[in-house]
Amino acid sequence: MHYKAVFISDIHLGTPGCQADALLEFLKRDTCDQLYLVGDIIDGWALRRRWYWPQAHNDVIQKLLRKARKGCQVIYVPGNHDEFARQFVNHHFGGIEVLEEAVHLTVDGRKLWIIHGDYFDAVVRCAKWLAYLGDHAYELALKLNRYLNRFRARLGLPYWSLSAYLKMRVKKALNYVTDFERAVAHEAQRRGFQGVVCGHIHHPEIRDIDGVTYFNDGDWVESLSALVEHVDGRFELIAWPRIVPLAPSLQVSLPAPTGLPQPMPMPQPATRESTPASMDVSGHR
Repeated sequence: MHYKAVFISDIHLGTPGCQADALLEFLKRDTCDQLYLVGDIIDGWALRRRWYWPQAHNDVIQKLLRKARKGCQVIYVPGNHDEFARQFVNHHFGGIEVLEEAVHLTVDGRKLWIIHGDYFDAVVRCAKWLAYLGDHAYELALKLNRYLNRFRARLGLPYWSLSAYLKMRVKKALNYVTDFERAVAHEAQRRGFQGVVCGHIHHPEIRDIDGVTYFNDGDWVESLSALVEHVDGRFELIAWPRIVPLAPSLQVSLPAPTGLPQPMPMPQPATRESTPASMDVSGHR
């Protein structure tokens, strides 16, 4: 499959939770004119604690460099876990351009603001020690997740994400996600963009927020998701394996640069009972 643009983030290379093999298969299968790496590609926080870098993680880097050499425009917008890369903003490495933020022009000429999103996370900005603590807790949940799903696999049960379940069952976590999404969308609107693409919260989503189209491309730890723009202008969230749509493929009507836009209807989750790795747009697997 060839896309106009692909947006991926939160790969977290350098951690045991990174699904590098699945990402490699996705990158090998599909091509695109533009590839946006929307932050937390390499997990510098985890690598400072303990070095973990298997061959598959190196293969991902090599694949990204190869795509750039073959003519794909690869743009890297660092996040908080790979904040070390922000010192190289406006530089090129192997054909990959590093930017603090980017602007993507859609097929119909609308402007999308591309950011990782950590600047809108009060915990990351104001209490970094708490963000580190949360990172440890998340890593522990992922470790428990692996043991739990090995046991479930022996029983013939499908994959189930403990960490995603815990996040979405806690009221404060739900409020955090909602507040984050609204803050990002409102800032995009203030800057004159018709939409925003971000990552950071590992919660794949497409929805309208007060006239701004909010996209979150998810992650490659649990969701294994990407946001794609088809050559005909359709935007879609997809998940690996088997390129399962997280929501029905739709032509996103981005609000016009001027005038009062009409809200875009929220996509309904697709039903895929026969797909082992099924997931809905909320990020549950």
